[in-house]
Amino acid sequence: MENVHILTQRVTGRGDFLPFSAEPTRIDEPAATHELVTELQTSLVIEDILAIYAKFAKQLINFSGLQFQSTLGTAQTSDSNTTSTPYLYDLTIGKEHLGQLIYFSQYPLCSAIEKKLRVLHTALVYPLRNAMMYSRVLKLATKDALTGLNNRSQFNDILSQKLENCRRYQRPFSLMLLDLDNFKQVNDNYGHKVGDDMLKVFSEVLCTSIRGTDSVFRFGGDEFAILIEDPEFTTNKAVAERIMRLVRTSSMMSQYKVTTSIGFTLANSPDCENEIFSRADKGLYRAKASGRNCAKAY
Repeated sequence: MENVHILTQRVTGRGDFLPFSAEPTRIDEPAATHELVTELQTSLVIEDILAIYAKFAKQLINFSGLQFQSTLGTAQTSDSNTTSTPYLYDLTIGKEHLGQLIYFSQYPLCSAIEKKLRVLHTALVYPLRNAMMYSRVLKLATKDALTGLNNRSQFNDILSQKLENCRRYQRPFSLMLLDLDNFKQVNDNYGHKVGDDMLKVFSEVLCTSIRGTDSVFRFGGDEFAILIEDPEFTTNKAVAERIMRLVRTSSMMSQYKVTTSIGFTLANSPDCENEIFSRADKGLYRAKASGRNCAKAY
């Protein structure tokens, strides 16, 4: 068994640390590592994995923040303060590079502490890789590969949740359905590469036109939907006008003479998924029948 100090401050000129007290804290490292592995296996969420790991790592060093940066983005513990000096460690399994684990600390880390951290890293990497794989699979299941928007499966789940909240807690909302006018001709005449670029541009238009509480979905082809956290026709009309204005001013969409037709409806407490979707679809049909490039309610 080996003595491990909880470290807090640097001694001037030496670069070492002093413990909180003169009485050493004794930690059974193999037992602690085994406990860490056991706890890490209780979650497949990267943020949860980091929170569990941070609890153990803080027995070795005093850090103000912990981040993990990978191809999935940046994840960090909820209480992270990233204003201190960053200390970066590459996490790998064999030749596979998972990402970088970053500790933020106002104190430098001595070699003895770094050695102990690397032992903890060996316990962290496999649960962390499992969480990364789960995140990728979840993204594939819920995201549209071309645009990065939520897909139809995710739409069905969120719509069901919103209808339940509408019934139970009187939280009404709106559904908007959209498609692109003349999109088929673009695909036929200019090829699918131009069509794909058009869909990406339109996706950006939709994301720019909504608030943080609203959600955008792509069903496939040129069919899109927006769930709007507002039960007012005036709000839907404002969102629709904003979308159509951005479509008109888009250089690519105006070049190929592509516009958008929009149908929208407000949720009612007795609604089921089919009923609210059918009303929004009828609004879209009205927009098409009215000459396209417009928005209609139903």
